[in-house]
Amino acid sequence: MTTSPYIDISVTDKVMTIRMNRPEKKNAINIDMYHTMRAALTDAATREDVHVILLCGLEDSFTVGNDLADFNTRKDGELSPGVQFLLALHKAQKPIIAAVSGYAVGIGTTVLFHCDLAYASDTARFRMPFINLGICPEAGSTLLLPNMCGHTKAAELFMFGDFFDAAEAKACNIINAISDEGDVTSYAHEKAVLLAQKPLSALIETKRLMKATHHAATEDRILEEMEIFGRLLKSEDSQNARKAALK
Repeated sequence: MTTSPYIDISVTDKVMTIRMNRPEKKNAINIDMYHTMRAALTDAATREDVHVILLCGLEDSFTVGNDLADFNTRKDGELSPGVQFLLALHKAQKPIIAAVSGYAVGIGTTVLFHCDLAYASDTARFRMPFINLGICPEAGSTLLLPNMCGHTKAAELFMFGDFFDAAEAKACNIINAISDEGDVTSYAHEKAVLLAQKPLSALIETKRLMKATHHAATEDRILEEMEIFGRLLKSEDSQNARKAALK
């Protein structure tokens, strides 16, 4: 499998850190990055020296979302690398923590719905501009976000697609806390190390029980969104919106 030079993976203190590191594109995620992150999740599942997974980016950008240029390479009838990554994230048994700083756009926000804990810096800026790009939300977010913050708030965030700050993300239960003490990744890593010291089987079973009620429904929604997403991607509205965004 192809690996990406834009993904840094390390393991310390039973914590696997998966860091997106593509500064020239503000961590826009391309196909190889998705493949590499999915492979890391698969590896973490069987490694005895990994109890917790930490997902992070750069100080000025967690990720600005999917690399728009890659949408043009999407093939009908197959799971995109992004969806494969999201399904792996959704099915991960071990706890996942996210550290968000700077931009968290598109999947940069919806990926957090599959993390067990998420921390953000006070500079974090979230956005889900799917409708603005002529497509629908992904990652099972049309199911998960209304459950997190209610239908009307989810509708506001999805339908207008505006930026919102860390305080609003916390109010919507997207993140657990805002760190104003320097590097949020260091803060989140400290939390991950504390979690990694706890009995792993108890962590895994507790996570499984919490997700059991909506686990199958979330997977079904991810796949349903993918089908609609792919169809809308071909529309004239979406093609024009993406061309404008790439200028």
